[in-house]
Amino acid sequence: MTDRLMMQDPRTQYPSPPFDPQPQSMPGIVGRMHPKPDHGEKTYKGAGRLKGRKALITGGDSGIGRAAAIAFAREGADVAISFLPEEEPDAKEVIELIEAEGRKALALPGDVKDEDWCRALVSRALSELGGIDILVINAARQQFRKNVSLVTSEDFDATLKTNLYALHWIAQAAEPHLPPGASVITTASIQAYQPSPILLDYATTKAGIVAYTKALAKQLIEKGVRANVVAPGPFWTVLQPSGGQPDEKVKNFGKDSDFGRPGQPVELAPIYVFLASQEASFVNGEVYGATGGKGVD
Repeated sequence: MTDRLMMQDPRTQYPSPPFDPQPQSMPGIVGRMHPKPDHGEKTYKGAGRLKGRKALITGGDSGIGRAAAIAFAREGADVAISFLPEEEPDAKEVIELIEAEGRKALALPGDVKDEDWCRALVSRALSELGGIDILVINAARQQFRKNVSLVTSEDFDATLKTNLYALHWIAQAAEPHLPPGASVITTASIQAYQPSPILLDYATTKAGIVAYTKALAKQLIEKGVRANVVAPGPFWTVLQPSGGQPDEKVKNFGKDSDFGRPGQPVELAPIYVFLASQEASFVNGEVYGATGGKGVD
């Protein structure tokens, strides 16, 4: 495999559509995707920028959370990941990758739609890692609906609880324990700024994540803790073929980016590492876009 850090044409660095049909039921399994996403399993190289740090990442079994977990471990951090019990096959792979770096790994299976579990997972991470100084609130639900009439109350409730309520519950539980120098990172989306008509509830939550994090950043900086947002565009993750997009859109996913392809999760990992690290010591309440040229405005 070509070293991803070698200078090369970014348009051809990773696979481009059309992709084969690959529908899955939610939440989906990475191992069934083709081509498989690059989360950095073989391509991310660390440099010790998070040595001795302790990270909690929700949705750490796949996609963006998985890429962040791998990168954090290779940068020297111990890492706890939360995930749905159905996602355990993917989570096991991540745990093994973290441990392969000589770092402590903690698996936290459960459903973040449950407030009690959100508070419990923070408590377990604090106890078993010996603290938390990087908090990545990333787990997300995305299920397309072609018309507003098809977005049921159950849909709306599940999306808001996964994407927004859990953000609040986890941040609230973790806040008293975050030391000065800690970093909170949330995952929004280009959907916060350029919402797709088939993602009404998802786009609503992503806009809410931006607003919530910006407000939270103003509070947390008073105790020396920074909070920032990453807003990705089209990234090749299991969220897409497991109901996040119609089959036809999955086939051509990322084609309309400036690169003619979707991003790979590993391409986001350095942003999460930067925001978690002391190199971002003067960065707070910011939104970092990685949208394939679409912008976040």
